[in-house]
Amino acid sequence: MRGEVVDGRLVRTPNGSTLSLDEVDLLPPCEPTKLVCVGRNYAAHADELGNQVPTEPLLFLKPPSAVIATGEPIEYPSYSKLLNYEGELAIVVGTRCRNVSATHARAVIAGYTAMNDVTARDVQRADDQWTRGKAFDASAPLGPWLATELDPRDSMVRTWVNGELRQDGSTRDLVFRVEHLIAYVSRVMTLEPGDVIATGTPSGVGELKVGDEVEVEIGRIGRLRNTVEPAPTGTVLDERDGQ
Repeated sequence: MRGEVVDGRLVRTPNGSTLSLDEVDLLPPCEPTKLVCVGRNYAAHADELGNQVPTEPLLFLKPPSAVIATGEPIEYPSYSKLLNYEGELAIVVGTRCRNVSATHARAVIAGYTAMNDVTARDVQRADDQWTRGKAFDASAPLGPWLATELDPRDSMVRTWVNGELRQDGSTRDLVFRVEHLIAYVSRVMTLEPGDVIATGTPSGVGELKVGDEVEVEIGRIGRLRNTVEPAPTGTVLDERDGQ
C-alpha cells in the first residue's frame, strides 16, 4: 500500500488512516527497470581513488535485483574481500522520456531518495568493467522513502557506519548536476517511470564488514539503514521450481 510520510514519523494511507513508522515495513520507494549510476561525479572522491574527473558523465548500470529497501540486508558477495559503501542522491524518474533537454529535466522527475552504491572494490579494480563489482544482488539499497520537496542543488550527503560519520558532503559539489544528468542519460536510453539515476558519491568511501550497520542520509529525507550479511550460499530456486 502506498502512503505519505508525514514529518518522518507517520504514514498517512490512501484511505485516510494514520500509522506510525513502527507499524509498517517500508518497501523500496520505486520499482526501476534499471538504475543508471554516475561514477566520479565528485572531484574529491575521484581524487581519493586516484582517478581523473571525467569530462562527460561516466555511466554504469545496476539491475532491478540490486534494489533492497531500508532495513533489508546488504549481501556481501562471496567473491569479494573488500566491500565499500557509497552514499548518494538518487533521482527517481516519473515520466517515460527520451532526449529531454536540461531546461525541461525537472518536469520528468518524480522525486529523490537516498541510495547506497555498495561496491566490491577489489573486484571493480580487477575487472576491465564494473558489472561484478557494482551490479550484484542487494547492492543498491534505496530509501527510506521518496521526497518531492528536496533541493538537489544544495543537499547534504552523509553516511554513517556503526554510528560513526564517514561521509559528509553536499550536492553543491556535483561535477554534473541533476538537469545535465537527466539530459545526458535520456539521450542514451529511454527512461521509464521508477527508473533511478544515482548521482555519484562524495569523498569518504570506506570498508564495510559483515555485521556493520550503514546509514545514508540525503538532505532531510531521513536515513536509509541496512546491515551487512553474507550472501546466501547454495542454489536459490523460485518456490515453483521445487514443486
